[in-house]
Amino acid sequence: MGAGQPTPLITILTPVYDPPAAALRSAVESVRSQDFDAWQLVLVDDCSPSPHVAALLRELAASDPRIVVHRRTENGGIVAASNDALERATGEFVALLDHDDMLATGALAAIAEALADEPDVDYLYTDEDKVSDEGDFYDAFVKPEWSPERLLGQMYTGHLSVLRTSLVREIGGFEVGADGSQDHDLVLRVTEKARKIVHLPGIYYHWRAIDGSTAQDGEAKPYAWDAGVRAVQRSLDRQGIRGRARRGPQPGTYRIARELDPSVKVSIVIPTRGGTALVWGETRCLVVELVRSIVSLSEHENLELVIVYDEPTPEPVLAELREIAGDRATFVLFDEPFNFSAKCNVGYLASSGDVVVFMNDDMQLVSPNFAAELAAPLFEKGVGATGARLLFSDGSLQHGGHVYAAGDLTHAGFKGPGDDEGPFRAYLVNRECSGLTAACIAVTRATFEDVGGFNEGLPGNFNDVDFSYKIGSRGLRLLWMVDVTLYHFESLTRDSTVHQWEYDTIMRRWGTRDLDPYLPVGYRAEL
Repeated sequence: MGAGQPTPLITILTPVYDPPAAALRSAVESVRSQDFDAWQLVLVDDCSPSPHVAALLRELAASDPRIVVHRRTENGGIVAASNDALERATGEFVALLDHDDMLATGALAAIAEALADEPDVDYLYTDEDKVSDEGDFYDAFVKPEWSPERLLGQMYTGHLSVLRTSLVREIGGFEVGADGSQDHDLVLRVTEKARKIVHLPGIYYHWRAIDGSTAQDGEAKPYAWDAGVRAVQRSLDRQGIRGRARRGPQPGTYRIARELDPSVKVSIVIPTRGGTALVWGETRCLVVELVRSIVSLSEHENLELVIVYDEPTPEPVLAELREIAGDRATFVLFDEPFNFSAKCNVGYLASSGDVVVFMNDDMQLVSPNFAAELAAPLFEKGVGATGARLLFSDGSLQHGGHVYAAGDLTHAGFKGPGDDEGPFRAYLVNRECSGLTAACIAVTRATFEDVGGFNEGLPGNFNDVDFSYKIGSRGLRLLWMVDVTLYHFESLTRDSTVHQWEYDTIMRRWGTRDLDPYLPVGYRAEL
């Protein structure tokens, strides 16, 4: 910690209910052994029935004046015990430690230094791993940078969470009735008001995996899942996001069905040359079947289709598109050499929607509510673009968001199983990502014009990488929307060769970084 910087007092809140003596002792010892002295540990016993708990707590309180023990007179659940602990906190910040987990060596010193360096931080979270009964550490979770959309889908920040005490008290502490998902609910409420949120890299928390814990079995506490749904719904309501929260496909994951104002016009720009290909054993005209799937499945009525076609596009194809799309369609002739970026820009100029979705012609829509799911988040604070979950024709994953790290420009989950959960269930929830494929990407008109559209100096490859970087450079988030699913029959109608000069252009413009900020480890990726 730099000279002259104040040392914040950190109060550790630990509700206690009938833990094994060895686990509780280990948790407390992990605090006492820190190479940082400005801490307070508040242990609140929620009427544990086992007599060893009270005796051990008395012993621990006597061992160090910084340890405060309070015993409730009746069992009230983890929220009541946590609020009792918060009431006794004297620190500028509170940290949340479960009664059978452990802080890693050096955790509090690293946290205190980060807090002192950035005095407006109201919430900080660290990486974590799990520890077995045998003392083995495993399952390290190197977390993404601050990702509010992912937090709605999953309590990814988890352990160790450190919060400014005054803000926690301002919002009313732990929510009564949120037992089982009380930390998720608290962090949602704090981050909605926080001035600054920091991810501190490093494994500073060890989550003990024992029988009956969610660390070992995500289905051990089903009531927690439902409490999480309610917490996410309350967050949506507070933020004015029109949508309904529900359970996700795995415990601890959540999905949001967003609603789009019917008056919002959505333009879908589709560059095409009307090519055909063999798909699922049948020859099809790709753009015709894409438009057919959009018209037949879309639940949003206020749609406009802008078909940007090349000179060689067969007239029967255009005629069929006119018949399918009717007066929703606008046709724009592109009579220049192939340039995907230019075709998108021309399509944009011909469009009139509040939101513009750019789509390849070699796809088929699966999700009926795709327009709302893509368009609605664009009107929320800080969102710059949204994109879809794309599957190859064999059902494997083609696009789980872009990953940019160590010189690689890749698709997360590329060619992995379509039902792959991803690292720490990243492919099961909506989440922030570094970039999105232009095969299906949505932006508002204002964002498109602000970043200058697609780079026509990149006619074939990496134009979506450049577009994504430009949006991110404005401080806007790019969201991968898990419930928007399309089949992508990639590159069946064009040359997929990647040229070195295209890659070099991106590296010169944007450089690279060691880790992707939103999917830092554990991804399967390939160009």
